[in-house]
This record gives sequence, C-alpha cells and structure tokens, in this order.
Amino acid sequence: MKSKLNTKSIFQIIAILLLPLFLSSCVKATLAWADLNPKGVSGTPPILAANFPGDEQSVTNISDWENRRKAAIRVTIQDYIYGYMPDSSSITVLSRKTLDRNAFGGRATLEEITITATATFGTQSNVSRPIIIELIVPKNADGPVPLILKQSFSRRWSAVPHPAVTGAPEDGPGSIAGIFKFVFGRYIATPPLSDILDRGYAIAIAHPSEFIPDNPSAGLKALADLSKGHNDDATRWGTIGAWGWAYSRMIDAVIDDPRIKKTGFSTYGHSRYGKAALVAAAFDDRISAVISHQSGTGGASLNRRKKGETVTEITQTYPHWFSQNYAAFAGRETELPIDQHHLLSLLAPRPVMLGNARRDVWSDPNGALKAAIAADPVWKLYGPDKGLRQSRLRPFMPEAELALWLRPGTHGVVKEDWPAFLDFLDAHL
Repeated sequence: MKSKLNTKSIFQIIAILLLPLFLSSCVKATLAWADLNPKGVSGTPPILAANFPGDEQSVTNISDWENRRKAAIRVTIQDYIYGYMPDSSSITVLSRKTLDRNAFGGRATLEEITITATATFGTQSNVSRPIIIELIVPKNADGPVPLILKQSFSRRWSAVPHPAVTGAPEDGPGSIAGIFKFVFGRYIATPPLSDILDRGYAIAIAHPSEFIPDNPSAGLKALADLSKGHNDDATRWGTIGAWGWAYSRMIDAVIDDPRIKKTGFSTYGHSRYGKAALVAAAFDDRISAVISHQSGTGGASLNRRKKGETVTEITQTYPHWFSQNYAAFAGRETELPIDQHHLLSLLAPRPVMLGNARRDVWSDPNGALKAAIAADPVWKLYGPDKGLRQSRLRPFMPEAELALWLRPGTHGVVKEDWPAFLDFLDAHL
C-alpha cells in the first residue's frame, strides 16, 4: 500500500510540474469567454469573388467551383500555409494481424496494420517510417460500417488500452497518458471505444509522431527526408500537411476491407490533429465527413483580427507545423491572399463539425464561426438548405452539413464531446 501511495504522489507531483508546460505549449489558460454572437466577417476575402490567385473570374455555380476555383484554392493554401503535398502517393503493407477476435467485451475484432507510405515529389520517391494502425471493427454488423479515422496525442497502447497492441508496456499505458487526461479531459488519450462500437462505427487509430515526430528539429528533418524532390524550402510541407496526408494513407490501408463502408470515412482530430483532419479532407474526396475539434490557428479559425493564438506565436512555438511561407506572414496576416475559410470551403458539400469550448479563447471559437460563415456560400451552391444553419455558436445542430459545437470549459476532450461527435456522424453517415 505504501508503494502505491508513493507512486500516486509522484504522479501528482509530475502532473503539477508539467501543467504549465502543457498550458503554454498547447493552450494558454484563460478566464475569458467566447462571445456567443460575434460581429461579422468584415475584411475576409469573399470566397466566390473574382481575382483569386489563379482564378480571376467570380464563381456563380457548381461548375465554376468544381472546375476552377477549387483547384486554385488547393494550390494557394499549399503555397501560403501548409506546403506542397506529394505529386503521387502509395503504401506498402508490411504486416496485418489479428490481435483479439473478441476485444472490448466481445464487441469487436482488434487488428493491427503496419504500413510504409511513399511520397513522390517530381521524380523522387521517398518512403516513410512505419505507420502502425490499430483497427477496431464491431462484430455482427449488418453490412459494412462507417470508419472513424483518429490521430492520437498518446501512444497507441494508451489510445487502445489492450495488452496485445505493439509496444504496450506490461504495467499499463504509462504516466504521460494519465497526465494528459488530468489536464485535457478523460478522452484526450482513450476515446470511448465501447460507445463508438455500440453506435455501429469502426475506428482506426494511429500516433502520428511515430512517423513524423512532433518536435522542431526531428520533425523538420523527417519532413525534409520525406519530401526530397521538392526543392523550395519556403513551400516544403509542415507536419500538419504530412499528418493530413497520413490520414489518407490510413484509408489506403483499409479501402478494400469488405467490413468498411467505402462512403463512410470520417476524419476526427483534436487541436493540432483537428487541423490535420481538415487538411486531409481538403485533398482527399474519399473522406465523407470531418470532425475538427478545437483546431484553432492554422485550422478552422480565421487568421485575421482574431483572439487567442496568433500566426506569430504558433509558427515560433511550432516551426515544424507549417510552411516557411506561413511564418513569413506573421504579424501581417491581412496580406495573406487566403484565410481559413478557404480551407473549409474545400470540404463542401460534405458534412463538417467544428468543435469548441466556451473558455478556449486561445483556439478562438469565434474565429471558427466566422470562417464557417465565410465558407458557407460554397455549400449553398449545392442547395439553399445545405451548409450552415446557425449564426451564433449555439445551438448545436448536428443535422447541418456545417455545424458548430460549443460546450462549457476549456481545451480538451471531455465527457460531453463524444456524444455530440457521434450524433453528428449519425445524422450524416
């Protein structure tokens, strides 16, 4: 008993000591509250207007959008924010194994797929480090099921607490997952797998840092190694782009699985992985829905006149996340020819949910609402009833193709979040 108490005390001390680090590097503590009714989107470049880079004519119909403007936006967000994606991509499956045929109380089959991904830039093909995917598929489903693709902050064995997961320690998931849970909520490490399975969804989980480290020096080196053939450092991709690309490679690994619904892929990500979830869908039309939770700067929130984290702060703290071009506009965001509503627009007319918390002003819920309002005209091209149905952060309307979720509290993934996520997916998938 004495040893257990000492271990618990040590854990609590570590958590307290690391709390300021987490708050300064992921999100800053705030006593501010997001305004439930922000005023307008003045100054944001109109999404369908003329004189967009690479597309000088205005957009008036779906054909204009699909055949001209969409491609021009994809080029421009690579030029100015995320860096360039590969010219072509493929995967090699290194192994595929069943870990447990009766996992999670007999609800599911747990499998593990290990792949490498090839990114080709020009004539140069580059092979990634191994990407290990934990795949959990509900048993006894009536036909193929939708699949949630998740990239996790925590190690895979913390996200999927099963002793057969490769790398899992004998004594449990380890203290880091516990610290993250203490700071950022009960579901920051492990999603509610039983609830997800009971709702009829499969889930695939990977830890992105295993193939592109979330570290400035190691991350930049891995990015350079994986993008040989792209010779412009200013537009070389950052980790957000590469992690988004990895979501698509996860789809490649399961696309032929008859248990998975081919029109039911959804990307889910929180914070930095919420940014990557949006980028993935912007470049991969196989993704049918997106849940981007508290993605903030470089994600769903506008760069212009925003509260919370600035382009200067995010690019200085995380120089490996974005292209050098994005960092070059720190302090002069209004000179960017694009903003984050252009990223959101690339997802239309697919359903998109933007999650927020009332006191998470650092990730700027109002900026996400303003971006959604500015992007909504693209959804409306596909029908007047499509897209956004709210002008405020509340109420949550899961049936809308462009929905905003706001709960009390701060940055993290808590008990209220996943029921809302699943309600949104139920409404659309």
